[in-house]
Amino acid sequence: MASKPDSSWEPAPAQPVGSRGRSLSGRLLCLDRQELANRITDWDSLAAEACEPNPFMESWFLLPALRAFSVKRVKILCFEENSRLRGLMPIHSRYRYYRRPIPHHSNWLHENCFLGVPLVAKGYEVEFWQAVIAWADTHCGASLFFHLGMMTIDGPAYAALSGVLATEARRAELVMSEERALLESNLSPDAYWEASISIKKRKELRRQAARLGEEGELTFDRTNGVEDLARWTEHFLALEAAGWKGQSGSALAVSSATTALFRESLAGAAERGKLEKLTLSLDDKPIAMLANFLTPPGAFSFKTAFDESYSRFSPGVLLQRENLAILENQEIAWTDSCAAADHPMIGHIWRERRAVGHISIAIGGKFRRALFNRLVDAETARKPEGVPA
Repeated sequence: MASKPDSSWEPAPAQPVGSRGRSLSGRLLCLDRQELANRITDWDSLAAEACEPNPFMESWFLLPALRAFSVKRVKILCFEENSRLRGLMPIHSRYRYYRRPIPHHSNWLHENCFLGVPLVAKGYEVEFWQAVIAWADTHCGASLFFHLGMMTIDGPAYAALSGVLATEARRAELVMSEERALLESNLSPDAYWEASISIKKRKELRRQAARLGEEGELTFDRTNGVEDLARWTEHFLALEAAGWKGQSGSALAVSSATTALFRESLAGAAERGKLEKLTLSLDDKPIAMLANFLTPPGAFSFKTAFDESYSRFSPGVLLQRENLAILENQEIAWTDSCAAADHPMIGHIWRERRAVGHISIAIGGKFRRALFNRLVDAETARKPEGVPA
């Protein structure tokens, strides 16, 4: 959406208030991507200490996204203490709220970013949000409120934000929420499969796998690292582009920006040991592929594709059967599907759910907050269950 220049992007000191009684010398900085690129090591350390993992906010994903989309007005709010990063969130000033001309601040998201939770070090959640909200109050510009999209509403970051808002008696509204498929279980892969899929459906899938095997040699590979990454990436881009996403113009390969983001983010994840690549092949030709980001204690299914000429054999489902082996990874407690709510395939296999939502927060003085009250009252009255993005 279009944005206009905003002269309010300036560093702001954070209030030195400790949630555990400690004395802090923290401050909130507003950096651009070049400034933050000089702090990769510190950034990666923050990701390792985060109260809640989010690969889309890590250096190896966020920097390629900012480069790919040439976003100049995005700034990164960074909370630091003793020169160490303790919190990070990209934000921008927008002049449209969905389809309406309402200026506001927002965390920065894009079509290939599936979670908006900031990176915040454990134990610094309260200080981070206090600093961010204080900054928003004093750097409103034309913005009428602060909007946070794709937040996990049952996670520690959201809990800390809710506490800060309650303490300050500041109005905020969850204007939209949805649940997407999550894999979280102590069951073995085989036991989970049997619990999720009916006997009749399992029989049908075994028949399909057998029939697919009659077409040629059927093999499955799970790999990590960078050794075969370039070849795997090109196979994935071609496989996705050959299907409905290519026809609709939403495939990664359709745009040079999304192609670059995919290549660079996978390379960055692989270099850090955070990429898992799954491939179902027929006579060495990939017919279903999946890229997982491993960010303990969680994982994220970033992108998947399958050869639609083999749809009658359900290659995507057969690949997800193999993907259940992630339940045996002792470092991974759960996996976010990154899928739309009620996804027709993964929603029937993965039985757990993860709630994500969009929250709007009052900022500034009395007049601005009064106007926000009217706006959010109208929004929630018209759409009691939230306004779709």
